[in-house]
Amino acid sequence: MAQHVNTTRRGLLFGTAAVSAGALLTACTSNDAGDSKGGSAVQVPLADDKAGKHVTIGFAGPQADHGWLNAINVNARDRAKRYKDVSLEITEGSNDTATQIGQVETLINKKVDVLVILPADGKALTQVGLKAMRAGIPVVNLDRIFNSPQAYRCWIGGDNYGMGLNAGQYIGERLKGKQNARVVELAGLDSLELTRQRTKGFDDALKSYPNIKKVARQAAEFTVESGQSKMAALLQANKHFDALWNHDDDQGVGALRAIEQVGRDDFFMVGGAGALPAFQAIKADSGVLKATVLYPPTMAASAIDLARALGQGKGVGGMAEFEVPSSVTLYSAVVDKENVDRYMPTGFN
Repeated sequence: MAQHVNTTRRGLLFGTAAVSAGALLTACTSNDAGDSKGGSAVQVPLADDKAGKHVTIGFAGPQADHGWLNAINVNARDRAKRYKDVSLEITEGSNDTATQIGQVETLINKKVDVLVILPADGKALTQVGLKAMRAGIPVVNLDRIFNSPQAYRCWIGGDNYGMGLNAGQYIGERLKGKQNARVVELAGLDSLELTRQRTKGFDDALKSYPNIKKVARQAAEFTVESGQSKMAALLQANKHFDALWNHDDDQGVGALRAIEQVGRDDFFMVGGAGALPAFQAIKADSGVLKATVLYPPTMAASAIDLARALGQGKGVGGMAEFEVPSSVTLYSAVVDKENVDRYMPTGFN
């Protein structure tokens, strides 16, 4: 997925939708019962979706040059529309750091209540994050992380290491009864930390399965074209293997083309991210693609939820704390034929 994370921050673990539309606190009420010694009950936040104080959220997201990145923008817009007490000031997405810094500064000057920023480059945008925080505007840092925790109030994003770990465990469980099993890996851009973390998680998972050996790894570029060409090279060099893990469903479209061109069906494939075409192929169960490991773009919707809560001075429903957590790491669930219907609505093109 095209350069969508600089690093992974491990934090509180939630499911694929970390904070739902109805999961944000709108009121604090006391419990009915006190303790046996007559003490008063603790004031506990309760989840409620009722409208509260109006909040203007500034959203500075990425250029939609990849299916996952476009889904980030769509999720943010759609979530904001569901709240009568939220206005969204959204910038035109950009992968140019100077342009995005200017866009965030414009939102700061407009005095928005909260900022949600998925930076083109976390390091490069750290200073503008600090500027917003110092101006009293809480920042929800989405996925690509700033260099300083002082530049954001809350971080929410995916778990790249966990993505590789869960892909490896899924493959391992399917192959654990096979002697001398062989797997190959179609990675993303090796220049990105996210790619290295996904590979590390995958390799660590395979250590638990001594019957399995990773016999080849090829880096692609998170594009359909690179997926096709690099997969063709893997197929040419490896006449037999039992499983393939592909880091990204967009480049997986190309990988599947290469597989179909040579008529190979002697292995199964696990993808990554959660694209709608991948879900549809998994449901049809007519090819090698049997599962994909999520890197959910629903995190952008959850970022809007968190921003709304921050703007209204609330906590997160389902938790006893009165404050929004400092970090939320999403879980990389494995989606296969057994549960694909559940996740189908979250798939992206």
